[in-house]
Amino acid sequence: MNALDLLFLLSGATLLCALLFGRTRWAAPLLLLGYAAQFVALLQTNALFGEPISLSWSLVVLDQPMHWRYDALSWFFALITLGAGFLSTGYGSGVWMRDYERAGHSAGVLHTALAANVFSMVLLVGAEDFLSLFLGWELLNWATFFLMALRGGIAARAALRYLGYAFTGGMAILGAMALLYAQAGSLEFQPIRESLPQMSDGQLWVLLALLGSGFGIKMGLLPFHLWQAPAYAETPGPGSAFFSAVSARMGLYAMLVFFVGMVGLARLVQMEIPYTFLNGRDLLAWIAVFTIIFPTYTALQQQDARYLLAWHGIGQGGYMVLGVLVGTAEGSAGGLLHIFNHAITQVALLMAVFAVLYRTGTTDLNRLGGLVARMPLTFLTLLFGIISLAGLPPMAGFVSKLLVYRALLFEGMPLLFVGAIIGTLGTILSVYKLIHNIFLGQLRLEHESVQEAPLSMLIPMLSLSLLIFLAGYFPGPTLSWVAAVQAQLGLPVVNYHLGGVYDAHGGFNMIWIVSVLLAGFGIGALVFFGLGGPSKRVHQLDNYAGGHFLYAENRYQYSDHFYAGLMHLIGPWYRGSFQWLERALGSIVDFLAHFTNGFYGIAQPLLWSLAAVLGIAVWVF
Repeated sequence: MNALDLLFLLSGATLLCALLFGRTRWAAPLLLLGYAAQFVALLQTNALFGEPISLSWSLVVLDQPMHWRYDALSWFFALITLGAGFLSTGYGSGVWMRDYERAGHSAGVLHTALAANVFSMVLLVGAEDFLSLFLGWELLNWATFFLMALRGGIAARAALRYLGYAFTGGMAILGAMALLYAQAGSLEFQPIRESLPQMSDGQLWVLLALLGSGFGIKMGLLPFHLWQAPAYAETPGPGSAFFSAVSARMGLYAMLVFFVGMVGLARLVQMEIPYTFLNGRDLLAWIAVFTIIFPTYTALQQQDARYLLAWHGIGQGGYMVLGVLVGTAEGSAGGLLHIFNHAITQVALLMAVFAVLYRTGTTDLNRLGGLVARMPLTFLTLLFGIISLAGLPPMAGFVSKLLVYRALLFEGMPLLFVGAIIGTLGTILSVYKLIHNIFLGQLRLEHESVQEAPLSMLIPMLSLSLLIFLAGYFPGPTLSWVAAVQAQLGLPVVNYHLGGVYDAHGGFNMIWIVSVLLAGFGIGALVFFGLGGPSKRVHQLDNYAGGHFLYAENRYQYSDHFYAGLMHLIGPWYRGSFQWLERALGSIVDFLAHFTNGFYGIAQPLLWSLAAVLGIAVWVF
């Protein structure tokens, strides 16, 4: 038994433990031990810097072999998956889980759903053929639905909506597999890779449409993004954090395997769109930019903190795709690095928001405020997270976004650069709204007795905050992982060092940048606390302004419907358009379904069925 065999065995055993012992009081320690053991087995595979490692056994289904193998790309995504599973399980143990059970929910079902998602992802990222990939993909779709639907009500309706999208994406992937099999005579990656250069641009455009839509639905790329925010936001706390960290990135994993690792960016550039100045890569890049902009400004409209972050999770995926599509060492490094940086950032942010929900009973941004004095450590977690999400120093998100920005400028893509910057502006505006409406301003009377989050929730939150800071201060270790992935995908490899990158255009060193920034804050603190005049502490519920004393009953600071004026100007013209498009597509599908039902219900249904099958066979072969 090799290390990969052990990893798969441990992942299955963890799922089995969740099924058998999920309701018991020792469920969380057992599952944490299971995820930790999987992490150790992953390290033992040495798939990141060593040779790829294959599973010692395989399956044969319909004369098609199914293989699993871990390489640098698989290792990178498995690391994020196991880390998110471990931290989410730890966060959801203790008092959070006890209250969850008191509310009538099952701890065992939640643990099982989370473990099923981890197992499906461990399986998916090791696929070495399209049949194995499709198996992992469908298992993940059902595990995702299972976790989404746990709470019932709004969550169940959002999960059913996701299932409709997932079925559509699965059928698109299945259609692409039929086309690839007709061309290569196999569903294994290597024969398909060898057959792709002989395929025409027309066939590749069909594959781009089928696989791009199938993988893009999971990723939440426009125009397939409307399902994701409500589904992720309504999932119970640990599940929501896990989904936002890694679940949608499985779509990006599959895109990297096929479009970058097999087709290649050079071939995408050659696939020109007639009567335009665009090619296949440009088309995907602009989809990525619009995915950055529209969901980000939709997030700005949200009055619920969970929905605000869920919409940002969609938008941040656009930076990942955009960076990879630039194709340079820095661009692809920025896109790949942002997968990791955004995972740790988004998990920390959602954990902070769900901690506020646990203590106050609400995530409505119009019913919160002033919690910084009651939940200072949760505030610190949210502060670190929003700085990283906005792409500002000294946090991790700054490094990956800076690499993407630099690559766009150096490669002469100014319009795409402007689009990415517009998205960043919207991010800054919305994360300020998030921290302002929850933690700053005047404390509400009903929250005067609120306490800090429990220790079981604080430990993963503060651990992630430290990781966000360290990944921004010393990006070299994570860049070494990214460089290994670049080499495995055949991309130019970034020239990195402990503090940043070397580059002919001029690199950067985060150690110097962050050190100077911290020195400035230190000097400011010395001036403020050492040289400032005498001060008097005022209770947070009371204040003084304009010559008048303001007491708790006077609502001096308002944060109701933050940015209402801005939303009045820009709100109606973009969110509604995508909702209209979704309804239109649904109406078309409904019409086709009724038409097909009548078509096959006439006097000769078998004859028409045979004609349809023959027509599809002719088109495929």
